[in-house]
Amino acid sequence: MTTTDRTAPRTGLLTVDGATLHHEVRGEGPLLVMMPGGSADAGIYDVIAADLADRWTVATFDPRGYSRSPLDGPVTEQLPATHADDIVRLIEVLSPDGSPAALFGSSSSAVVALDVLARHPGRVSRVVAHEPPVVGLLPDPEAGRALFAAVRESFRRDGVAAAMTTMAEGLAPAWGEDRADPEPTAFEAEAEPTARDPESIAPEPAAMAPEPERAAPEPAAPASSPQEKSQETPPEMPPAQAEVFRRMHANLPVFLEHVLCSFSGYAPDLAALEDSSAHLVVGVGRDSRTLLPAVAAEALARRVDARVAEFPGGHIGLTEDPRAFAARLRDVLLAP
Repeated sequence: MTTTDRTAPRTGLLTVDGATLHHEVRGEGPLLVMMPGGSADAGIYDVIAADLADRWTVATFDPRGYSRSPLDGPVTEQLPATHADDIVRLIEVLSPDGSPAALFGSSSSAVVALDVLARHPGRVSRVVAHEPPVVGLLPDPEAGRALFAAVRESFRRDGVAAAMTTMAEGLAPAWGEDRADPEPTAFEAEAEPTARDPESIAPEPAAMAPEPERAAPEPAAPASSPQEKSQETPPEMPPAQAEVFRRMHANLPVFLEHVLCSFSGYAPDLAALEDSSAHLVVGVGRDSRTLLPAVAAEALARRVDARVAEFPGGHIGLTEDPRAFAARLRDVLLAP
């Protein structure tokens, strides 16, 4: 297989209970399923998947109800267990001989990864859960639950931009003991490229919150509004990534109304995860260890005796420097 053949995605549709999943496959070798978090879809992993396709068959997908994965009916509250069942079905189809798959999830999709490991340990060889925001394991769980409930209420009352502002303000303090200079955002919705090579830029997922001045535009805002003008796709972004940017922002209402509270409120099966802790690696961002998702993630690792691996960047490190993130993920997946 040539390099071009290996990195070019092979797309498909998978029928699951209540939805049809768009998925993309690159490379060859053992199966690695990469799950997008927040409001992101398969496109968030374009750079990372291409980098890892020399060693793995890398599968990415749009979660049910997002982008190119329509639901069979109206959107309702989404549950981690339902999404975990989708992953198991995808593994069954892409690994028909029953070989287990490696699984990577970040943010809300890391919650799904935990559920897959807890209920279907035989289907996965290694699970890397990067900063799952399991608020029940925070020092003050009720404060975390109240924050996300307030974000959803802000969305219902005033729209996407207001919800993102509420999130950013709520996550401004550090959640761990060290309260020094946290990264500006967590569960990020910012999607502006940096000065890096445009080919290495991955649009950033709407995970928890952007900086208020970079909040996602309210879909109903008139085209001439200053709010929308400030959120136009950056002109230097390549067309393919601009399309990913647009899809992720279109997914924000579903994320805020139907995913955020149910996923962050997920109660992991600690006993089951401890039984399978040899297969679990909890990822934390080097720059986000005092923020809510990383504090919760490290608490989880302590409770189930799982290994902790530090990744480049913060909560959205996979978009800040995708190639450095891919290199670190490669090391974690190949470690004994």
